[in-house]
Amino acid sequence: MVLGPVLLGAFFVASTVAAVDRSRSTERLAVAASTVRTSVDALCQQLRATADAVALTGDPTRAADQLVGRGVAAAVLITDMTGQVTYASSGAPSTPWRDCSGPPASSGPARALAARVDLRDRAGTLLGTVAAAQVVDPAFVARLAAVTGVAVTLLDGGASAARVTHTTESREVRDAVLAAASATDGERVTETTEGRYVRRIGPSTGQPLPLVLSVPSERPPGLHVTLAGVVVLAALLAVLTAWRLARVTTRPLVELAGAVDRVAHGDLTARVPVRSRDELGRLAAAFNRMTRETGSYVAALTSSRDQLRGHLAVLGDTLASTHDLQRILRVILHSSIAATGARAGAVLLVEAGGVLVAQCTEGLDGRWPEGDADGPQTLRVPVGVGVVGAVAATGEPQRGRVEPTEVPAGEPRCRTYVAVPFATPGGGATTTSGGPAATVGSGGEDAGAPTAALGVLALYDRVGADEFDDDDLVTLRTFAGHAAVAVDNVRVHEEAQRLSLTDPLTGLWNYRYLRESIRREVERASRFGRMLSVLALDLDRFKDVNDTYGHAAGDTVLAEFSRRVRGEIREVDLAFRQGGEEFVLLLPETDARGAAIVAERLGAAVRETPIAVEAYAGPIVVTVSVGIAVYPDHGSTGREVLEAADDALYAAKAAGRDTYRVAEVCPDLPTQEIPVPAGAVTPADGLPRAGRPVQVPREPGGHARSESAAGVPESPPANARPEPADDPADSATDGARAGSDAARPGSGGGASSGPHPPRQSRGR
Repeated sequence: MVLGPVLLGAFFVASTVAAVDRSRSTERLAVAASTVRTSVDALCQQLRATADAVALTGDPTRAADQLVGRGVAAAVLITDMTGQVTYASSGAPSTPWRDCSGPPASSGPARALAARVDLRDRAGTLLGTVAAAQVVDPAFVARLAAVTGVAVTLLDGGASAARVTHTTESREVRDAVLAAASATDGERVTETTEGRYVRRIGPSTGQPLPLVLSVPSERPPGLHVTLAGVVVLAALLAVLTAWRLARVTTRPLVELAGAVDRVAHGDLTARVPVRSRDELGRLAAAFNRMTRETGSYVAALTSSRDQLRGHLAVLGDTLASTHDLQRILRVILHSSIAATGARAGAVLLVEAGGVLVAQCTEGLDGRWPEGDADGPQTLRVPVGVGVVGAVAATGEPQRGRVEPTEVPAGEPRCRTYVAVPFATPGGGATTTSGGPAATVGSGGEDAGAPTAALGVLALYDRVGADEFDDDDLVTLRTFAGHAAVAVDNVRVHEEAQRLSLTDPLTGLWNYRYLRESIRREVERASRFGRMLSVLALDLDRFKDVNDTYGHAAGDTVLAEFSRRVRGEIREVDLAFRQGGEEFVLLLPETDARGAAIVAERLGAAVRETPIAVEAYAGPIVVTVSVGIAVYPDHGSTGREVLEAADDALYAAKAAGRDTYRVAEVCPDLPTQEIPVPAGAVTPADGLPRAGRPVQVPREPGGHARSESAAGVPESPPANARPEPADDPADSATDGARAGSDAARPGSGGGASSGPHPPRQSRGR
């Protein structure tokens, strides 16, 4: 009666301690594995941002040197389309480099971790790739070990653990750890004979490094010997203490059993009173310690979940203030996956025609039926079809489990899912530049029916094979509400920006965007030594069209003319409606001959095909006159080139219309050299005088110049000639522009700043 409970207690203590030790060690390894993945992912994101910064700059080589010098990346490698290296930073680590986003390598040591992006020019043409790398060395492995708090070993390849690249393991346990890592399957935790727990992670997508993590066992040394001694001692004293043990054994076991039952039902506040210091007392103390630590861990998880919800609320406010739609969708998807522990997900938006189209996906590779050419990039689901289609149609979130034979067509394979709709703020429709948003629902005109779903956020396969719970659903619904506000704001902003820069009748850019564009194009042409052609277009006798057929017919003519203009220019060319029947074309990297060819094509396109106007018997025949000016031949600023094209347009009108003229090359304007004194002249008392003239040395040629104390000339030299002006109004305008340019440092090139209203037709 006494020995039996003692043996049972000893066995329970040993098994409990072993289970707790294995559970805690497994938990430590799981946290360490998550930390390693997070650290590698953060490093990959840093390298990817570095490669993007190099690829997006105008001078990749200089940007790469700066970023490597700042320590953002250890090396930057630029290759062309054929794979030839065009640039490599000094001190670049040797290959192979493990690609952050590429498939896991089967063998070979990892010398560096790299992220690659495409290198494109300003027109979007693929020029090559940019790779940013970070050295994978013993210091890198030591940093991972310091961050995770466990021993880390980097293997040569992902298929075998026979060779080690870098490790923080001691020599005494290294062989045992490697042997256990070789015998383990996947990321299962195993134990070595030396009392260490080992787990392998990677290589996998997003974590290309094959690593082995290990932690020492926390079991007290000599536990089994101690328990055996206690049992022997109890056997020797059983006869003497039988009556005492009979009284003190039953009650603690009943209390322990009750406490264990309460813990099994979720009550982590259950405690067992420690009535003695024997084995049962130690067991009770160990049980109390276990439940206390477990309760602390659950409380920490609950606090982390509450903090995550708070972060999501703050994130929603941040998303509502940005206008980068792709960035918003990536933040939505990544935050949702991190909040719920999902393995994959997709963000789908409703486009015209009532079709859900995937805009951002993650983890969907390998989830499509064999032989299916479509993938996550072409994921298209009609509203009302399948899981996500039903969510978009009803406006109600859904979660559950799907059997492999019940996967809807066109959707990825999964075992568990949760899908949450993006509800339009206020339930109203949203109009975008691509057309009105699709309105879904089954309520018809009923005010209570769900309307205007912007899209659906779908997550698949939670880690651990558990189904998504109600807490995940609440979190995603809260986040989706903020995300819907952000997406709606982006679309409203894009529409407002488009309306502010385009002409509502013709769809061409307006005069406001013309000023900005011509300044930008002139600066680009000046920087790269290229030409920029400006074409001023005017429909001949357009006033007669309005007077004869009415303004509605005139609007039809303008719209059709704009359509033909767009059909005759390149994608890089810009077309503007300057006002009335006046239009402007900007042709980058085009000389006068190329501009003349475009002008001839435009004239033929308008002249040879009359414009049919509804409600009139016959088509309307119109012609166009074109004036051509080229930077820098006809002006040094955007305004001057535009005025030269306008003057050439008048010449084309005077030549009989329905033709084009090239502006005359302007002669070099007289210039005036202003001498600058080598040093400032200070008065005798050391105090400058406002407006006090200071004599400066005479210049070559015998001319003396008087300056104020501030160094500003009081009067121009005698030989300075003012620029000619056609009329007082033009003189005032040119004077204002000259004053503005003079007050701005380095204003020798580029389009003149400030608004310039369109010229009047002057009787064209």
